[in-house]
Amino acid sequence: MRYLKRKVIGAVRAGLAAALLPSALCLAAPALAKDKTAAGANALISFDARFHPVIAPNGMVSTQDSLASAVGRDILARGGNAVDAAVATGFALAVTHPQAGNIGGGGFMVVHLAKDNKTLTIDFREMAPAAASRDMYVNAQGEVDNRLARYSHLSAGVPGTVMGMLDALETYGTMNRRQVMGPAIRLASRGFPASYAFAESLSEYREQLSIDPSSVEYFFKGGAGYRPGETVVQSDLAQTLRRILKDGRAGFYAGKTADLIAAEMEAGGGLITREDLAGYETVTRQAVTGSYNGYTIASMPPPSSGGVHIIQMLNMLSAYDLQADGHNSADYLHKLIEVMRRAFADRSKYLGDPDFVYVPTESLIDPAYNAAQARSIDLKVASQSGDIRPAAKMPYESPQTTHYSVIDKDGNAVAVTYTLNFSYGSGYSVDGAGFLLNNEMDDFSAKPGSPNGYGLIGGEANKIAPRKRPLSSMSPTIVLKDGKAVLVTGSPGGSTIITSVLQMILNVTEWDMNLAQATNMPRLHHQWLPDTISAEPGISKDTLAELERRGFNLPKDSTGRYIRTVLGRVNSAGQSGPLKLGAADPRGPDSAALGH
Repeated sequence: MRYLKRKVIGAVRAGLAAALLPSALCLAAPALAKDKTAAGANALISFDARFHPVIAPNGMVSTQDSLASAVGRDILARGGNAVDAAVATGFALAVTHPQAGNIGGGGFMVVHLAKDNKTLTIDFREMAPAAASRDMYVNAQGEVDNRLARYSHLSAGVPGTVMGMLDALETYGTMNRRQVMGPAIRLASRGFPASYAFAESLSEYREQLSIDPSSVEYFFKGGAGYRPGETVVQSDLAQTLRRILKDGRAGFYAGKTADLIAAEMEAGGGLITREDLAGYETVTRQAVTGSYNGYTIASMPPPSSGGVHIIQMLNMLSAYDLQADGHNSADYLHKLIEVMRRAFADRSKYLGDPDFVYVPTESLIDPAYNAAQARSIDLKVASQSGDIRPAAKMPYESPQTTHYSVIDKDGNAVAVTYTLNFSYGSGYSVDGAGFLLNNEMDDFSAKPGSPNGYGLIGGEANKIAPRKRPLSSMSPTIVLKDGKAVLVTGSPGGSTIITSVLQMILNVTEWDMNLAQATNMPRLHHQWLPDTISAEPGISKDTLAELERRGFNLPKDSTGRYIRTVLGRVNSAGQSGPLKLGAADPRGPDSAALGH
């Protein structure tokens, strides 16, 4: 890699620094010197860099919550592998980050097994209940009732997180359930101190959570709310986790927990039954892969749209000399916006659950098709989304979520993105079980052509059907160089997940940034419809003005200033030779990368 040639601290200075570092981060001087030319490293410690990754010799966990990061880090320190740490982290987030950490939702996991040089994915996305129907949210006037689709018991799909975590542990882990679930149970039963961000988040979503007495009891102590530093105890959740520890899958998908879920559904008019829970299953799928600048990109296949479109956009961008543009210049961002526009147009027509509909994955990521898409881009004038349509025919082929990244001493890597959909899901909790219900049914196309909660347009491929999984933007991704995982990444953020992960990958593979630099760079987003650009603070107003001059639509406030927004929270890990690297996204106030 080009950035390997940048300077690192010399051996003498590194030796002095190592003596001052905490023991978990101590690095011998020879390791740093040797690592200057190791595959998959950037300038690890350099005085000309403004941002620096966390460095450790044996493993790294990066999440949106420091308590959960510590749980995963401690599992690695006790000899667990990346899968053990990922499962422990997932259960811990269900306690400490209820906005999106969950046992009532679902998600995706990408796993790289270093010894076998094999990358696979586990789909534990929620499934529609057996009683779900195509028009279940369409009212008498033929319009989508968004309250039912987003804030009711009817909006819940059959949860997949517990099954996904247990399947991963049993198949690829080395520890038992007691070892990996013990920390989460202790956090739930003994409690943890509420951070300022945790307390503020609950306050912000008080109205949404107040629709359900159980949610008020669990998250506001009956109404008072939590102050920063106050101990948060979740006794019912602890009991649910203990049932999973004792009985595995049956501790959630059968027995008392299943009874509680079914009772909650019956009382609230939901559809999930004990039979739906007993019939839930995960799917192990082949990763969707592509290449860019000598790297292999391995990401989540459908029903995630993320992996397909990240590779599709990278293929389009490979037609250009981006280095000649300069990072985040108007010319560079022009190209990014146009490839985003074309990928999201294809998403609206072709993506869905591959177990129910034909998804032309190989055609969508075909370099020849993507090259043709790139040739349609005018490099001086903006396209109009109204003029961009999904490909007419493909050839036959033979907002709130959380992401975390883990890598262990052997180079095994795990990227996990899971969610309740909106922050705190539907707002309803399972009475007596202590966890929130997802509202993932909104990710289906309740009415083809109507936007979901993130403004995304869907079609027939993503219509509601019993036992079907809704289309998702979640994009857990592992980037490999010479067979080794050098970047483990992903993000929350609804439709902005895909574009946030794309820019993280480009910052590392095209712009030679270390993980911390790549994470801190400002981002932008476009998703075809609506035909507007979202831009973060840090992108020059002169650059935005130039994009506007070219015909791009950039919203402004009443004073004429460009509206800025925060996009994604990309928490990443990686490795450089024997060293493990981590970067927590500062957009998340409680995010932390912790090494062992």
